[in-house]
Amino acid sequence: MRFARLFSGLLVSAVTTLATTGACAADVTVRLLHIDQSPAVNAFYNDIARRFESSRPGVKVEIQSLENESFKKKVTTLLQSPEKPNILYSWGGGVLREQVKAGVLQDLSGPMNAQWKDRFLPAAVQAYDVDGKLYGVPLRMSVVGFFYNKDLFAKAGVDGNTIKTWDDLLAGVKKLQAAGITPLVVGGGDKWPLSLYWSHLTMRTGGKPALDSAMRGEGKGFASDPFVRSGELFKQLVDLKPFQAGFLAANNSQASGQFGDGKAAMILTLNVVLNIMKDNAADKQGLPDDKIGWLPFPTVAGGKGNPGDVMGNLNGWIVTKDSPKETVDFLRFFSEADNQRLAAERGLYIPPVTESMKAVSRPLLQQTLQSVKHAQVVQVGFDQALGPLAGAVFNDMASNLAAGRTSPADAANAIQQAWRRAGLN
Repeated sequence: MRFARLFSGLLVSAVTTLATTGACAADVTVRLLHIDQSPAVNAFYNDIARRFESSRPGVKVEIQSLENESFKKKVTTLLQSPEKPNILYSWGGGVLREQVKAGVLQDLSGPMNAQWKDRFLPAAVQAYDVDGKLYGVPLRMSVVGFFYNKDLFAKAGVDGNTIKTWDDLLAGVKKLQAAGITPLVVGGGDKWPLSLYWSHLTMRTGGKPALDSAMRGEGKGFASDPFVRSGELFKQLVDLKPFQAGFLAANNSQASGQFGDGKAAMILTLNVVLNIMKDNAADKQGLPDDKIGWLPFPTVAGGKGNPGDVMGNLNGWIVTKDSPKETVDFLRFFSEADNQRLAAERGLYIPPVTESMKAVSRPLLQQTLQSVKHAQVVQVGFDQALGPLAGAVFNDMASNLAAGRTSPADAANAIQQAWRRAGLN
């Protein structure tokens, strides 16, 4: 099959699973590429594919998965290939806008506006709106927060319920260090996990208005005070040397596994860590849910951001141009409430399908879901919001701040220069 040949040539490190049930010679093949490495999630996707195939003779669905960072590096090439997948995982944001501008995506406004979009949370649909047209189908919601090891907190005398402010967090870090415990683990080699600190601090210091103003090119843009101040606050944490040894070389999967192994007290990440941790822990189990606490990103003294706003992902599926009509049929089936209810019941992820969300029973997912319900803003990661060029520089500068290779002011100015080079304001 051509799809498999394309990947064998491009993606040496790909983890591949195929949903191949059905006729050997399918009349139509729908090809989907995602990033989930969890065996449970892969099995769930493949089960939906098999059930769709059984109801549509002559149609086969091929599902492949690729590790997150490899996916990001290869997606532009894939979209230009004549053997491109029909369905691709997406974060929306500025990257989506660039893909739409390149003319490689299918406009889904017709089918989505024919009552399909009504099954989703409005915010999830809006994430795939580009100039009034819809280019994505919502898949799941993820929220950024601190997951912590309750036993290690107790050993150091830290009460997670009392961490409300940035100063509280810094104080907790110091207490953990005094008890001989590594406070934080992070996949610094992937860079974006470090950017979560800087971007979230920006949302606390300046709020969504500061980001929107910078993106419009107003004033000093990304070199303005909220971005510099948030970099200074991040440096306060960095100066405490809170991360595990070798954090700049570790990837997110490794860091999640270390958290699951009890090697550090906290990890700032998305709630998908619950799957990643288990799959990368030494015992393939990780910490049980009752040993894990969760706390939202703390507030900042004098900050202008809404303390209830959260950062996270409203991930979805995008469809490549000229894909067969069965592609949309499959995604419509995939997103049916009964199918997504299974994901909620099994604790795989939080589906943005209104009727399915009610089935979320895993306490840690319920907690993060409540933070979304109470938020006025769910901000996608800055690396995705700013588009490929400026987003990559944002991640680079976050890494440089964590490594002590640049100053907050210089880092903020680098983002502004990248934004100008991208011609986005």
